[in-house]
Amino acid sequence: MATTPTPTTTASGPTAEQHGIKKHSDGGWGVVPIQTRSERFHSTNVEDFPAITGREATWKYTPVARITELTSSELDGSPYDVTTTDTAGVTIEWVGRDDARVGKAGAPEERASANAWTSFEKALVVSVTGEDDKEFTLTRSELGQGARGAHTIIEAAPFSRATVILQNTGAAHLTENLEILVGESAALTVVTVQEWDDDALHVATHFASVGRDAFLKHIAITLGGGLVRLNPAAHLVGSGSDTELLGAYFADAGQHLEQQVYVFHDAPHTRSRVTYKGALQGVGARTVWVGDVLIGPKAVGTDTYEQNRNLVLTDGARADSVPNLEIETGDILGAGHASATGRFDDEQLFYLQSRGITEDEARRLVVRGFLAEIVQKIGSPALQERLTDAIEAELTALEPSTSAGAETAGPREN
Repeated sequence: MATTPTPTTTASGPTAEQHGIKKHSDGGWGVVPIQTRSERFHSTNVEDFPAITGREATWKYTPVARITELTSSELDGSPYDVTTTDTAGVTIEWVGRDDARVGKAGAPEERASANAWTSFEKALVVSVTGEDDKEFTLTRSELGQGARGAHTIIEAAPFSRATVILQNTGAAHLTENLEILVGESAALTVVTVQEWDDDALHVATHFASVGRDAFLKHIAITLGGGLVRLNPAAHLVGSGSDTELLGAYFADAGQHLEQQVYVFHDAPHTRSRVTYKGALQGVGARTVWVGDVLIGPKAVGTDTYEQNRNLVLTDGARADSVPNLEIETGDILGAGHASATGRFDDEQLFYLQSRGITEDEARRLVVRGFLAEIVQKIGSPALQERLTDAIEAELTALEPSTSAGAETAGPREN
């Protein structure tokens, strides 16, 4: 494990800064609330963050006791085995912590991410070049049960085009950081698929930096794992940069699937679209979605919209959905957000049943169509077909006798 400096604990150090402690003009110290998302404390040193209690704003939805080994223990940060496709224009290599690309996209804002950053020995770099469309898959399936920290970088050279698929299967107790660097006028799609074993633990932060006139599509598909917390953060740093952050998730009994999404419009004439959709079934199934969009003072001409939709299939499941929007300039094209959580729609089921479709199959068709909007945007026919089959397999466990009532909760639109 890499050594780290002794943490600063004085009133003017990192601990004070992350709690909003500032010196007033009269010479005294006081607590000044953090005003915007961009002002959150960040550090690559795990010791700069206090132990997690679960009462912190960023952790209040997470069952933190389940991931103590990832936030408070030493992690195995050594390189691990991966399987990749042979794709022209895409290369991989392990690089040292002193590589210039490490840290270019962002830095941890919470302890789990910082623990992974402190622990990794080498970073796995995926480099994309060439203006032709290409698809590359990297599979991790042998991480094991030990607590592990990891760091990955995906770098798309200017004007390059590619779809990079990160496939996660098997056992894992993993906390990690992924940095995505999208060069000028590049077009990159990153698809991360979580099909871990039922008892897997996975906590990840994805930092993306999107350059001038570049486009990033980030798609997170989460079907497996006992607890999966995936936090994508896109920083639109170049004029004309564009991002789509998409996600689909299906939580079964006892699963906790969480996404905290952040988009920072920091340059003029940028665009973002955030759409996450989830389904839940079984006692103890829990999903969390928190969306933050910040339009900075320099981001004139911004066009942004974020939304989250959840479909609760059975009693005993719970979905939390919290959209947030901060605007620091009035010169924008548009900004909005929406959230809706509900159950099956009576009219949809009645229509399908009136065509001779059984109630059980009608429910499956509704859910399949609900999540298909996200899956169909991946752009890889083979992966889309496989994920559709995986969602169908999840739905086979949905029994009509245990399904939630047909009433639909009214959507909350903002």
